[in-house]
Amino acid sequence: MNRTIAVFTGNRAEYGLQFPILRAIRRHPALTCRLIVSGAHLDPNFGQTIEEIRRDGFEIDAEVTIEMEEDTASATARAIGSGVLSMSRALEALRPDILIVYADRFEGFAAVIAGTQMNIPTAHIEGGDITEGGALDDSVRHAMTKLAHLHFTTNQQATNRILAMGEEAWRVHTVGFPAIDLIAANQYADAAEVDTRLGLDPARPVVLFTQHSVTTEIDEAASQVVPSLVAMRHLADEGVQVILTYPNNDAGGRQIIARLEEMAGSPPPGLQIHRSLGRHLYHGVLALARDPARRVACIGNSSSGIKETPAFGCPTVNIGSRQLGRLRADNVLDADYDADAIHQAARRCFDDEDFRLRCRTSANPYGVGDAGRKIADVLASMPLDPARLLRKGMTLRGECQDGWYR
Repeated sequence: MNRTIAVFTGNRAEYGLQFPILRAIRRHPALTCRLIVSGAHLDPNFGQTIEEIRRDGFEIDAEVTIEMEEDTASATARAIGSGVLSMSRALEALRPDILIVYADRFEGFAAVIAGTQMNIPTAHIEGGDITEGGALDDSVRHAMTKLAHLHFTTNQQATNRILAMGEEAWRVHTVGFPAIDLIAANQYADAAEVDTRLGLDPARPVVLFTQHSVTTEIDEAASQVVPSLVAMRHLADEGVQVILTYPNNDAGGRQIIARLEEMAGSPPPGLQIHRSLGRHLYHGVLALARDPARRVACIGNSSSGIKETPAFGCPTVNIGSRQLGRLRADNVLDADYDADAIHQAARRCFDDEDFRLRCRTSANPYGVGDAGRKIADVLASMPLDPARLLRKGMTLRGECQDGWYR
């Protein structure tokens, strides 16, 4: 019997990571995909990336509006509440056999609450990760793990953490990082297309920059991005081609956008700002680093700088605390919110040949590129037995013998 799989996506970065999963579900003979689009996808201020989804050929089965009224923490809480209401109506109409949610976003948190409260078996992707610098991210991610019924992790460390939370082993599947599927298949813009569409000179260095707010420090978002933008302007003055992209729609993001728009009013030569590049072009820029003759660096605090750049051998400068504690390869340099430190780290990405070689040859801890197929196979074969799937057990007995133990 064919199974209906509802997939929830709430922003551009999340969709890019889900694309291989959506494709694998659509190709699987025993599965039917129902796509629920929400959050920043529907907001023109963040590029209205729902159009990218349509261009990829996916039918959108439900549009769920989650309004961020203001750039505040309280607005996020209200958005989660409205998201639960809207998602419950969408799920009631679609009646899927399984719901898929991703990572640690507030939109996904709303989706997993609605799904699990409606007794819909819910699969969570990318649980068990740690990003200590974005404390709310960790809290939301781990809460989603405890609500969900199936877990698809990107690495063995994440799997071990989920098991340590008391989740039953049969529920947890280590599949790798889905974005690697597309990278391994070379499904991104080639160098000629990247250079043409972005007007790049192959002989000059390139920076791809994205900085998000830290959800526990939203009042500091503007002050935290200013040193980064000073460093970007300095690099542009030196002849570096700087590509800035908007942050996501977390609280504090609009403060960052305001600073980007100020820079857009009088940008130095060689600096350009985009609401969204789209997955195809974004990965194409990172892929330029595979050519030893090209000098490319990913700079900011996006998880893509940690998890996607190793597949391209692309040097990364990770700014601030947002990705603290996340599993990483040897291609990452850390810098504080300091313009000189960021500038010096960027110059090392371009000028330090030993570091550049290390980036191109370091091992990638996030898999080899078959996560989508693995996930689809589990979704198709997992017995949909409510007594077993929905009634979650706890493997930790909590017995006390000379203190707590497992």
